[in-house]
Amino acid sequence: MTKQSFLIRDVPSHERPRERLLAEGARFLSNQELLAIILRTGSKEESVLQLAQRVLQKFDGLTMLREATVEELQEIKGIGEAKAVEVCAVLELGRRITSLKLDDRYVIRSPEDVSRYVMEDMRSLTQEHFVCLYLNTKNHVLHRETIFIGSLNASIVHPREVFKEALRRSAASFICLHNHPSGDPTPSREDIEVTKRLSECGKIIGIELLDHVIIGDRTYISLKEKGYLT
Repeated sequence: MTKQSFLIRDVPSHERPRERLLAEGARFLSNQELLAIILRTGSKEESVLQLAQRVLQKFDGLTMLREATVEELQEIKGIGEAKAVEVCAVLELGRRITSLKLDDRYVIRSPEDVSRYVMEDMRSLTQEHFVCLYLNTKNHVLHRETIFIGSLNASIVHPREVFKEALRRSAASFICLHNHPSGDPTPSREDIEVTKRLSECGKIIGIELLDHVIIGDRTYISLKEKGYLT
């Protein structure tokens, strides 16, 4: 049997990537085997394991593969548009998961930390976004959720929506923030009313509102520092 005719069906079942993953777990598979599972099939000329190996060789292992484009992947014989799209989708999911892990390690100790965390994302938004950061007992960010988009109104930003996510994430506390598209973070009457309402609900439920930070253009105001949270 020649190397060119060596197909995945010629591999003993207990050595095939899918079977190995089911039996041993994904972490015990090589990069080649994991990629072979994503690619699913090879061709008449080569097995999917051989195709996976060629992909890794072209991109110097995972080093450059993580930045591969659909067009670059399609340059490899045996990789069509469907396979290229699937590989790129998996790579993007990996990047997003990595980003979530970084978020989990972000610690909020001050309004400045809040500002640093969201300023570049929020300072140039053309509509108001009301966002909650949900924290664990060590003030690590567990989750960031956009609750509402539009002009802030105490009757629209309902505590139910805020605390539903807090309970779902088992948050110990949370921080509210929203942007002022004008660039001026001076709090309005509605901002203060929303803050007091959420703070009162938090005390009842046992999930403390630590602060409400208003984001302007490279500036911010903490309603706690202004004395609206006690």
